Amino acid sequence: MDKIIFDIQSEHEFTKIALEVFRHQFKNNKVYRSFCDLLYKHPSDISKVEEIPFLPIQFFKSRKVLSSLDEVQEIFTSSGTTGIATSKHFVTNINLYKESYLKGFNHFYRNIEEYVVLALLPNYLEREGSSLVFMVNDLIVKTKNQESGFYLNNMDELATKLINLDKNGQKVLLIGVSFALLDLIEKHQFSLQNTIVMETGGMKGRRKELIRNELHQILQKGFGVSEIHSEYGMTELLSQAYSKGNGVFETPPWMKILTRDTEDALTVLSKEKTGGINVIDLANYNSCSFIATQDLGKVHENGTFEIIGRFDNSDIRGCNLMVL
Repeated sequence: MDKIIFDIQSEHEFTKIALEVFRHQFKNNKVYRSFCDLLYKHPSDISKVEEIPFLPIQFFKSRKVLSSLDEVQEIFTSSGTTGIATSKHFVTNINLYKESYLKGFNHFYRNIEEYVVLALLPNYLEREGSSLVFMVNDLIVKTKNQESGFYLNNMDELATKLINLDKNGQKVLLIGVSFALLDLIEKHQFSLQNTIVMETGGMKGRRKELIRNELHQILQKGFGVSEIHSEYGMTELLSQAYSKGNGVFETPPWMKILTRDTEDALTVLSKEKTGGINVIDLANYNSCSFIATQDLGKVHENGTFEIIGRFDNSDIRGCNLMVL
């Protein structure tokens, strides 16, 4: 089952597999089962994905959310301020994560070997347990290009490399946290033709919060590009959604976004209505695939979605720029 999820081709297949995953997790995940029992929800009551209970994301801070008895291979943790509980995602099959982000990247951007990946993720590099650093490090290795790599404080070296690679016609992915990308364009001006600039969110108290449009306008001007791409992911997920501009995100075939009523968490809203973001991530086969996040957003008729705000200051990557 955990391999079939990456072969989904249609809405019908997604629904069929999502319902199977729900039954598996109801049976094997003690935390999720207890949550479903409190809601008096049983697999016999569920016939469509909108009826599946979504586990509040806060449970990853207080419980071991697992649907497998296999040995834990990796523990991903969220960053958090001192004294604040951090999320822990216990991963029993790290190959599921690798397959998810590699196939996801290929789905949106084609073969990773076409790119040089330059990563500007200082606040993630400065701690252990980041799922983002794990993913980007593997993407860097998969480029098979010695020019790929991480950058911490060596902005001048990064700027020189970026300009030279772009000028030589090399496809480049520059992926970075927002405050570090802003730091880079304050010191250097660019006019990039062959580079994708991708922000992963993240002011983290380092700068004044900006709405996405404002941030993207500043970055577009500083890098000389027409669009800023974005990555939407979090510690509690093993898949990512991507935006190629305008803050409109698209999911890979094994991931789906729904919105819930902010007053009634069990009510799923129709398209184009703003509500709490619920994520179905079938790559989370061994933890929980049905998560109620603390983001606010809306889903469009074609299944793409936007993040509009958040309920609180929860540590969610890719949307912590948002202000209401």
